[in-house]
Amino acid sequence: MTGLRTPKKAYLRNAEYYDFQNVLDNLYALSKKEMIFTDLMKYISSEQNIRLAYRNIKGNTGSRTAGADNKTISHLAKWEISALIQHIQKKLNYYQPQKVRRVEIPKGNGKTRPLGIPTIMDRLIQQCILQVLEPVCEAKFFERSNGFRPNRNAEQAMAQAYKCIQIQHLYFVVDIDIKGFFDNVNHGKLLKQMWAMGIRDKKLLTIISCMLKAEVAGIGFPDKGTPQGGIISPLLSNIVLNELDWWIASQFERMPTKRQYSQQIAKNGTEIRGHVYSSLRKYTNLKECFIVRYADDFKIFCRSKNDADKMFIATKMWLKERLGLEISPEKSKVVNLKRSYSEFLGLKLKATPKGKQPNGETRYVVQSKLNDKSMKEIAEKLKSGIKEIQKPANDAEEYKAVMRYNSMIIGWHTYYRIATDVNLDLNKYAFLVHRALKRRLKDRLKRTSDVPLSPFLKAKYGKSRQLRYVKKHPILPIGYIKHSNPMFKKKIINKFTAEGRTEIHKQLENINMGVLHYLMLNPDMGKSIEYNDNRLSLYSAQQGKCAVTKKPLELGDIHCHHKISRKLGGDDKYQNLVIVSEDVHILIHATTAEIIITYLGKLKLDKRQLSKVNSLRRLLQLEAIKQS
Repeated sequence: MTGLRTPKKAYLRNAEYYDFQNVLDNLYALSKKEMIFTDLMKYISSEQNIRLAYRNIKGNTGSRTAGADNKTISHLAKWEISALIQHIQKKLNYYQPQKVRRVEIPKGNGKTRPLGIPTIMDRLIQQCILQVLEPVCEAKFFERSNGFRPNRNAEQAMAQAYKCIQIQHLYFVVDIDIKGFFDNVNHGKLLKQMWAMGIRDKKLLTIISCMLKAEVAGIGFPDKGTPQGGIISPLLSNIVLNELDWWIASQFERMPTKRQYSQQIAKNGTEIRGHVYSSLRKYTNLKECFIVRYADDFKIFCRSKNDADKMFIATKMWLKERLGLEISPEKSKVVNLKRSYSEFLGLKLKATPKGKQPNGETRYVVQSKLNDKSMKEIAEKLKSGIKEIQKPANDAEEYKAVMRYNSMIIGWHTYYRIATDVNLDLNKYAFLVHRALKRRLKDRLKRTSDVPLSPFLKAKYGKSRQLRYVKKHPILPIGYIKHSNPMFKKKIINKFTAEGRTEIHKQLENINMGVLHYLMLNPDMGKSIEYNDNRLSLYSAQQGKCAVTKKPLELGDIHCHHKISRKLGGDDKYQNLVIVSEDVHILIHATTAEIIITYLGKLKLDKRQLSKVNSLRRLLQLEAIKQS
């Protein structure tokens, strides 16, 4: 089918595949109650957690990147499931990380960003630790911290920034850039912060300390920093800066008031604190300030220039004295949003006049554009994408090049739609792209196609006059984009509460959880961890039904079939497996007329079902069964 497909929604969450969700929920609830955790290792080293960790990292594109030992996820996939679990448990008892491979990634300014790539086994162990630590930390993180957290993203951060400017009328912003944040995190301070958060499992803290000090190939043993590239590094960075979030909040919005105000909750679940802020403004001399943070990129919004100047100096000193972090003088400043732009997450923000407020004062609204760096990157990628389409090696490569180009367009449109001037910015390229396509593709470029667009592309781009085709493949228009206001998520959304998950996944399919739990707890011990994990995925994806007959499967009737057998070179990958009933499985492999006749009689397959069986038989190099 022509065009890109929307990602298939996962109706069953990964943690529930291995019956581990209750553990995570409980850790979150206990952390909310300020519980002290001294024995987290029993959860980290549990069989369910290890299997879940494998499931979570196998879909990560980074899992196909080799570490210092030149091994990737394909190496882990071959392990027999019980052997891998025992190996991980043993390593956790006496943990010593292997060398970290260092890779230099080019940046837009000509410099490079160092990445530390642990071995795939160490990444699996980091994932085991991350899964258990995440709910504990999530209960302690500040509400306007948005980067590298579940159900939070850049849109959330931008919505918070828009609110500060347009609703709260905070037009002075403190822009602070931490110099080499990930490379300068103090290990001792980080471990103390984890201790203060209630993470007091000494064995776990020792393991994390070992991870932080793991030898970097060709460089040596680091004495500070959290290497970018490690699975657990983003969580650790949020732990470091969580203290900053709460310190900023304590300067104004979380300052206790003499009067105890009744709690008011908005429709989205957010606490309404306007009455508290009014009291603090009226009866105190506090500096009004609100932080919005995404990873190490953060802004502090203030009411006045004087407050912003004081917060700039105070924050600079606090980072230095408390966390041992320096700021970049050339990138850190106080910005008056009425006069200048302030850059944040690939955009630049400004407060522009628009009409009058009810009191007669000038009303200011947010104006946002793509920043210069983003515009430059888009221009370069558009140029290289068109060149790929121009000279493909064959038809298949041409299709792949068009798909890669379209993926870029959809990605930019999805991310940058929150900019108010996104249409103006991206339309600057529309004519240039059209001219380049016409010049480079010539007669291959068409205005129409007799192959219909996919429903997703038709809904999004079907009305655009800029849409063009190459051999029936659509080339999506860069300039066909409309601004959409960044939206807040409901406060109730939370992957660690039953109510929060229901809000996220309102359209759950009716899967027999009893059967699924049995498959979880009773893996085929003679098969690889990849086979057993994919068996669960297929049962869920097929909604517990046979791929041929579409009938619900019960325990004892669930067979996971290799489309291409192991003898013929087949593997345990998801694409090579399918769930069928026992009778269908026998029929697929049947080689004698007697068995074929017997099972055709039992199954009573229609023409479509028999065609499916025959397609599976052909992959096994067996003759097709004729319709009787």
